[in-house]
Amino acid sequence: MIIVMQSSASTTEIERICKELSRWNVTPEKTEGTHKVVIGLIGDTAEIDPQQIQNLSPCIEQVLRVKKPFKRASKEFRHGNPTNVAVPTPNGPVTFGQNHPLVVVAGPCSVENEEMIVETALAVKAAGAQFLRGGAYKPRTSPYAFQGHGESALSLLAKAREVTGLGIITEVMDTADLDKVADVADVVQVGARNMQNFSLLKKVGAAGKPVLLKRGLSATIEEWLMSAEYILAAGNPNVILCERGIRTFDKQYTRNTLDISTIPVLRTLTHLPVMIDPSHATGKSEFVPTMTMAAIAAGADSLMIEVHPNPAKALSDGPQSLTLEAFEQLMQEMAPLGKFFGRWTQGAISTAMSKFALQVSSTALK
Repeated sequence: MIIVMQSSASTTEIERICKELSRWNVTPEKTEGTHKVVIGLIGDTAEIDPQQIQNLSPCIEQVLRVKKPFKRASKEFRHGNPTNVAVPTPNGPVTFGQNHPLVVVAGPCSVENEEMIVETALAVKAAGAQFLRGGAYKPRTSPYAFQGHGESALSLLAKAREVTGLGIITEVMDTADLDKVADVADVVQVGARNMQNFSLLKKVGAAGKPVLLKRGLSATIEEWLMSAEYILAAGNPNVILCERGIRTFDKQYTRNTLDISTIPVLRTLTHLPVMIDPSHATGKSEFVPTMTMAAIAAGADSLMIEVHPNPAKALSDGPQSLTLEAFEQLMQEMAPLGKFFGRWTQGAISTAMSKFALQVSSTALK
């Protein structure tokens, strides 16, 4: 249930109403929009008569029931006000949200060594990315595949952030590793295979860091939003949804099926920002640029793109990774479309400047 306050409602009156609401054994949560304040009631509201609440104050404009099973994640809960997830980074705050520039996240599937991750970080920053992605802990289908370097890779991500100032996004797989991951990550990622690991979702929600929640391999949109609800219910409002492709019939030509329609669908259902991962969705680097453009045109708030200095020798997911040069070219191609939709502020740095930055880095590492 949500209560929409009139724009003229004073802070004192809103606080008084919140105290009155507490006697119904519900928890009032305030959301301040551009023009109005919305109060969401968390708890069992089935027996509460909306008219009783309406009678509390003439400053109450409307009382509405949220009929969807995902309450906090629903668009109604914030009365249509989109959530903006502002993430502090060494280069300054970066905001994921509908009314903000497109946020580009780039980097390798796995952190392999210091030289590789720093080289990649410098290159993607030079091209215009604001976040570096890189797996320290990797969930793999085969127990014999490379599982990531674990805790030692976290220190390498910290080094890359120190050198470049990029924000860090990396995945947590186990509650036992959450504190270590949260110490390094600016955004904690919950991967597709853990989307319904409810114990992990609760812990991540209580950790305080923004969370990137990837859609499960065969998850419906409602199941995905219910997983987001676990994080929101644990007290963390900063959730970013990531569509990374779902499992359908064709496995010969693409790794997964990128559900571009999820962007407009989510816009009707939730206030949370939406990221698209065209790399995992297609599984093939040659399809990544096209699906990136489609995601921008459909209204994505962010993009996650896999990039590796030498994809042929990558320890994981090489076939879907762009080279450093290909990523720079893609960023240049994205710029006109991003500007057309009013979602672009980055300026891709020239190849010469990129190479200069890499030379400086190589010298510093020796």
